[in-house]
Amino acid sequence: MRFGFVGSYGTPEQQVRLAREAEEHGWDGFFSWDGVSLDEGGFDAHPTWDPFALLAAAAAVTERITLGAVVFAVPRRRPWELAQQVLTVDHLSGGRLVLPVGVGVPTDRAFTSVPGQPVALRERARLLDEVLGWLERSWSGEEFDYDGELVTTGPFRFPVPPVRGRVPVWPVGVWDAERPPLRSLERALRWDGIVPQVRGESPEDAEADALAIRDLAAWIAERRGPDAGPFEIAFQGRLDEDPQKAAAQARELADAGATWWLESWWDPTTVTPEVLLEKVRQGPPRL
Repeated sequence: MRFGFVGSYGTPEQQVRLAREAEEHGWDGFFSWDGVSLDEGGFDAHPTWDPFALLAAAAAVTERITLGAVVFAVPRRRPWELAQQVLTVDHLSGGRLVLPVGVGVPTDRAFTSVPGQPVALRERARLLDEVLGWLERSWSGEEFDYDGELVTTGPFRFPVPPVRGRVPVWPVGVWDAERPPLRSLERALRWDGIVPQVRGESPEDAEADALAIRDLAAWIAERRGPDAGPFEIAFQGRLDEDPQKAAAQARELADAGATWWLESWWDPTTVTPEVLLEKVRQGPPRL
């Protein structure tokens, strides 16, 4: 299992420092997040920053750790601009960028306050698929057109591909053992990993537990087959302050099939940049 740290709050300078210290203290990844203006109590008082700008700065002060965001709101981004941003950070970081992706926060005014933006989750999901399809075509190095239901463009060409030929994509997938929502799960199967959630009203409620991860990992393994390549299962949670208990938490999730632990603190009433810095300096548990 690898361990990533999510920089949920702080100034751009504090976020870049957090990324640098995450590398220095043994973490395997640093993740920003992607919102514009959240219509949600507590969160609306915190400024949001462009994740690609933050990750570009983080790439310049780190050498080893994986970089990404939890999660990139793909449906509100123009695919050609997204392709340019992804390619830039991928090359700045030497191929360390990953793309956890989803439909976006429902309360983000970048959806709800802008005429013409998709609001319904089903429409956002369709747009997510098409923008990802466009993005993948851009990595070929060849000129291409795109003719989708929601995204149609004439010829584009990005002559330089990503450092490793492609950038790993981890879509959000909602797991329900009794009634799997196949669309989000099947989307993840087409890519390189999954950020699993369960049904819930808050970020904490939507976090999968070890039992859900075990069931999901078995479901994925059955459908991908024994000869499939690597596939990441990125669990979001919070490690206990006690190192032994934290190691036990992580070991339980690793045994269930999770390949990443994303340390995620979201409560805007208790989490400060200083708290995040203290936690990142504690380092990940040793398994």
